[in-house]
Amino acid sequence: MAAGCGQRAGHARAWGYRRRVRFDDLFDDLESQLEAELGAHERDTLAEEERFRVGRLELQERLRAAPRSLDLRLRSGERLRIERLAIGKDWLSGTIRDGAADGAGCIVPTRSIAGVRLDEDAVVRSLESAEPRPGEQPSLAARLSLGFALRDLSRRRTPVELRCPARLHGTIDRVARDHLDLAIHEPGTSRHPRHVTGVELVPFAAIDWVRLP
Repeated sequence: MAAGCGQRAGHARAWGYRRRVRFDDLFDDLESQLEAELGAHERDTLAEEERFRVGRLELQERLRAAPRSLDLRLRSGERLRIERLAIGKDWLSGTIRDGAADGAGCIVPTRSIAGVRLDEDAVVRSLESAEPRPGEQPSLAARLSLGFALRDLSRRRTPVELRCPARLHGTIDRVARDHLDLAIHEPGTSRHPRHVTGVELVPFAAIDWVRLP
């Protein structure tokens, strides 16, 4: 009788142990599933937030975050490889890095850019936000319009070459709201009345880029 009771007690303990093991395995499995589901949900949330952030990026923001060496394709079909110097509200400036104009400065209106060729690493960098943090003010250049940059050239009496897409050499006399007055004269000459052959009114929208000395 005692032996039978002992066997039943042993079986009960063994069964209880196996049940605890099964419950422990079950809870471990449920915990793993929950962690996996929470992880998947978090990844989906982060991915959705990233898609939303990227969906709000503008070209100027990506150019600010991209490497300084840029390979631009303009709407005229011309390629312009530059070392970026500054990015304004609707323009960028840089130093030309190939061809006959190597070393010359340039200003490129954003509207004239038809494409920017980047390698994969540069694409990733361009997606990183270069915008100021909340409470910070954007840089001065980022707030300046193309008209402001052209007015500075006019004030300095800097000879320029406008590509629109015809090449126009001269000095900017004045800059209005959406166009400029270019006194036409030959490269290497000053804006002296005897050198000026006429004044051309050039809409900003017609300018592909501006070459500087």
